[in-house]
Amino acid sequence: MLTIDQEKAQQLEEEYDPEMHMRPMAGFASLIVGILLATLSCFHYYTAGFGLLREATHRGLHLAFVLGLIFLVFGFRKKEAASWMPAIGKIPVYDWLLALMAAVTCFYVPYVFEDLAFRVGDPLSIDVVFGTLMIVLTLEATRRSMGIALPLIAAGFIIYALYGKYAPGVLVHPGAEWKGLVNHLYLTSQGIYGIAVGVVATYVFHFVLFGVLANRIGAGQLFIDLASCIAGRYTGGPAKVSVFSSALFGMISGSSIANTVTTGALTIPAMKRIGYRPHFAAAVEATSSTGGQITPPIMGAAAFIMIEFLEMPYRTILLAATVPALMHYLGIFTMVHLEAKRLGLRGLRPDEMPKFVKVLKEGWPALLPLVILIAIIASGRTPYNAAFWGITTCIIVGFLNPRNRLTFKDLYGCFRLGAQYALAVGASAATVGIIVGVVSLTGMGFKVSFMVTSSAQQLAGFLLPFIPFGFTDLSGLTLFLTLIFTAIACILLGAGIPTTATYIVLVAIAAPALGLLGVAPIVAHFFVFYYGVLADITPPVALAAYAGAGIAGANPFKAGNTAFRLASAKALVPFVFVYSPAMLIVTEEFTWQAFLVTVVGCSVGIVFIGAALTGFFISHMTTAERLATFIAAILFVAPGLKSAAIGLLLLLPVLLVQVARYRVGKKRQLADNEQYT
Repeated sequence: MLTIDQEKAQQLEEEYDPEMHMRPMAGFASLIVGILLATLSCFHYYTAGFGLLREATHRGLHLAFVLGLIFLVFGFRKKEAASWMPAIGKIPVYDWLLALMAAVTCFYVPYVFEDLAFRVGDPLSIDVVFGTLMIVLTLEATRRSMGIALPLIAAGFIIYALYGKYAPGVLVHPGAEWKGLVNHLYLTSQGIYGIAVGVVATYVFHFVLFGVLANRIGAGQLFIDLASCIAGRYTGGPAKVSVFSSALFGMISGSSIANTVTTGALTIPAMKRIGYRPHFAAAVEATSSTGGQITPPIMGAAAFIMIEFLEMPYRTILLAATVPALMHYLGIFTMVHLEAKRLGLRGLRPDEMPKFVKVLKEGWPALLPLVILIAIIASGRTPYNAAFWGITTCIIVGFLNPRNRLTFKDLYGCFRLGAQYALAVGASAATVGIIVGVVSLTGMGFKVSFMVTSSAQQLAGFLLPFIPFGFTDLSGLTLFLTLIFTAIACILLGAGIPTTATYIVLVAIAAPALGLLGVAPIVAHFFVFYYGVLADITPPVALAAYAGAGIAGANPFKAGNTAFRLASAKALVPFVFVYSPAMLIVTEEFTWQAFLVTVVGCSVGIVFIGAALTGFFISHMTTAERLATFIAAILFVAPGLKSAAIGLLLLLPVLLVQVARYRVGKKRQLADNEQYT
């Protein structure tokens, strides 16, 4: 049986997730930091159930805890050398002072909130001083917790805001004075205290805490056991267990790396044991785990931000995300199955698998919190209220259920760990607020959108004469090229900053370009979201794939490349729902006929893309067969019956050859068996 070792999983996450590289602490400092982390979780748990505070106060209090704790938890450098500076519990005194300064600057806006109506636009000198400190401290806190990439991007935006008159072409603007920029970023809801921080403080934190508690009471182990029962016995069983368990685990975890190390510590060695190559095993786990951010009911933080941007209920977002998530897992499952067939791998033996009835009998209480959470979301109540009752149910089940029983010490540890997980995303949300504030102040989003659509239209005009069979017109090709540009921007930006930050920045800058071409807002947002998630398994910076490679003992770059190949469905599906929005169900274009045609065509295309990339369907494929199959699969996915008909004509000869080769192989195998007998 595959059994989760909670302590080992946390150690692996701390090793491979840069957001968990925290400094060692001792004595008084460890006690104070632990109490502050648990207090932050208690604050969010209480407000989720008994009412949020005034917006400015709620966000200010959240930021004060987050930024202050980051200076205590994360060192100035990843590996801190001994310093001549005095320290308290291994934390230098200057970090205690920076933590206090961060808390004061965060509390300042809620403190003077009643007076801001009379001086926004004309800030006092003290406002500018506190605002400057807030910007600097936010950038430094983000650098410590997430790395240098996002703060550098934010600094570039600040420079653009100040010196816009020197910008080239359409990007030029009059430029802002520092006083006016600080006013916009610090004293209004368009900057640091904007939507990103509001969503983290109102939604994301609660679901992170729910995921930690649900895993602690046994939900993660239950999902792995159920996946083993469902898929373990079949060809390449451990890899299929990885796909199913990661999909289920993604329902309580929105983190790709946490998902990879928790389930991967079990499934990757099992995959290697039956014959999968190490880099392939790592890639399967990483690709399956990144699906957690797109799998309802708990998706990545970006999904909650989508609620605010689109002003839609969370259940609408979840409904829209369901079918694309299934397509992602269909693509992985197909390639895992075909790779196992190609290599002739076995499944799990009965003695290696748990008993289904026993699993449900012992583990069903761990499902109660998830069931209650989904039911409350489906009823139309707020996500944070659903999270509150989900957390409450986790606590009740944990204390009452003899299996994985929760103690008060465990509860304190979970509340502390939940807050630790939320620190980095909280800092990144504040830094992204700086970027979004500059975009809104300078009108940069519409300027970039104009540049993108103009460039795409010019390139489309050049390429259109070379498009065969009249598949598209100028507007269709312009849209396609704009999607390509946006996808590349998401992947490049996602190489340096996390999914949530990538999503917010690209939605502010690139999504308007799709809107100009007639793409519905929810479709544009999902397109950017999907490609932001894809960055987690796209070299050269594929953190989830590298974590899997570390567990498998494989080449990280090779694992990243294989993970990207396995995620071909995730790369393809966003184009499908742009051209056929019926896949998202909640769009105006939805009809059952359009939905079924889209889903069936996409499913067939994904299966045959998997065959082409694996080089195996029912028998081994030649290079020519793989190329023809790949082209046919793309045509199946493309909208319209014309393209599907051409795809079928390309595919039929390949299928006939495959069947003939399979029969010849079977006859040869039977003859060999008879001769051996």
